[in-house]
Amino acid sequence: MTHAHPHDHASAPHDHASAPHGSGRAPGHHDHAADRRGTDRHAAGHHGPGHHGHSHSHDADDQNVQAEILDLDAEVLAEHIADLVSWLPVRTPPRAIVDLGCGTGAGTFALLDRFPEAHVTAVDSSAGHLQRLREKACARGVEGRVRTVQADLDRADWPDLGTPDLVWASASLHHLRRPDRALREVHGLLAPDGLLAVVELAGFPRFLPEGAPEDRPGLEERCHAASERFHAEHVPHRGADWGPLLTGAGFALDGERTITVNIEASRDETVGAYALGGLRRIRHSVADVLPAEDLAALDRLLDTDGPHSILCRDDLGVRTERTVWAARREG
Repeated sequence: MTHAHPHDHASAPHDHASAPHGSGRAPGHHDHAADRRGTDRHAAGHHGPGHHGHSHSHDADDQNVQAEILDLDAEVLAEHIADLVSWLPVRTPPRAIVDLGCGTGAGTFALLDRFPEAHVTAVDSSAGHLQRLREKACARGVEGRVRTVQADLDRADWPDLGTPDLVWASASLHHLRRPDRALREVHGLLAPDGLLAVVELAGFPRFLPEGAPEDRPGLEERCHAASERFHAEHVPHRGADWGPLLTGAGFALDGERTITVNIEASRDETVGAYALGGLRRIRHSVADVLPAEDLAALDRLLDTDGPHSILCRDDLGVRTERTVWAARREG
């Protein structure tokens, strides 16, 4: 589940360049060599909290791909995620927090850093994502403050998540078939005066400068336009205005904030790996509708061994927006 994303994913984002499952890396470290392996592997759509997994090997590969992009998203956008968490209008520091659709833990660890007395229950449908989160918690020495719960939040029978003071849902609710029902469930969970924070993505990040790639200028925007049409059909709540949905579920809105991410062009390897994973994910959703010339140009960018590889560029940036709604269960 994401931040994702992007991705979605996230994030969203929560869909990411693949690496061995359960690699147990220290936080902040990324194996960029992993992004140069498996160049024909395309990232699939981010599995949200209601995703129904299968036992096939390609699903495990997809989970690894998603986990890598979630990790990259957390690393590249760490400052912005911390900014969102710091903005939350909490009245007293929360002691019990639930992270719905936690992915590999970007929000979980930002919340633990911001609220040092808090414990977080991290909820996701992916066992692989939760395993990665636990490994990160151990590496950070905070495993005693984290509980993981595997759950499908599209089911009516939610697991016992306690009575949290704060619920965080970043780029995850839009994956649910019935987000209105999930919001009512959260309203019933929260302690009186408890806060729900919903983070939504404006869309996938942009990475290429204007006029790039030189052989097909405007390619990225055309890919995004085709991808938006795909997601409008398959993930209709992505990019939603959550304000009316929150008030409809009984919450009182307590603030809304949009942050603009504009990371300047650089040769940062992590940004390159993030761009590679993000564009691979987009390719998965647009391959059947993109003109042949655009698809060929996109494949040249994604060919990590070719002269036009996106990893060879020194002008990549990260441009996106994220909006957070704070909603209170009034006591």
